[in-house]
Amino acid sequence: MIDIVATFITFFAVVDPIGTVPVFIAVTSQYDEKAKHRIALIATLAAAGILLFFVVAGELILVAMSIPLSAFQIAGGIVLFLFALTMIFGESKPDEEIHLVDDQHETAIFPLAVPSIAGPGAILAAVLLTENARYSISEQAQTFLVLLAVLIVVYVMMLMSNGINKVIGRSGANVVSRVMGLILASVAMTNLLSGVKLYFGIA
Repeated sequence: MIDIVATFITFFAVVDPIGTVPVFIAVTSQYDEKAKHRIALIATLAAAGILLFFVVAGELILVAMSIPLSAFQIAGGIVLFLFALTMIFGESKPDEEIHLVDDQHETAIFPLAVPSIAGPGAILAAVLLTENARYSISEQAQTFLVLLAVLIVVYVMMLMSNGINKVIGRSGANVVSRVMGLILASVAMTNLLSGVKLYFGIA
């Protein structure tokens, strides 16, 4: 049985649903409500498909390339930590990804599904939290269900984006994004230390 709360918090931190709200508003500013709902649904389904692919095939790809999981865990921990630092000290997720919006070519896939929802951090977390050596098939299925729950939260927040934006504004979303970055940094260090222990056989 996985730690559902810890897993949910991890995915919530890397996906950052609140940080997606300003991006969604910018991407869909010229669309009516019906179109916005359709874009939100497509973006969520596309992100779920991408993350499911890495849950199922991510480790197989590593094995095919003869990359030990411990090495990936160390590398993944470092990348997640650097990703977390950019969330804390650099541009927050909303500000960074709004720059990707092209008023003439807005789509549900880019920048909403990728990289706003299914970004590098979410992909790495999906692979690290479904390792075959550490988790059974049922536990991996539970992890993906938790991930789906986070994606549902993202979908609902996109549908409620106007109301959320009125309450917290972009500044509030930036604050939440930086707090999520701090949580993610802790998760990244845990994965890094776990990978080092596994790689060197430390009990």
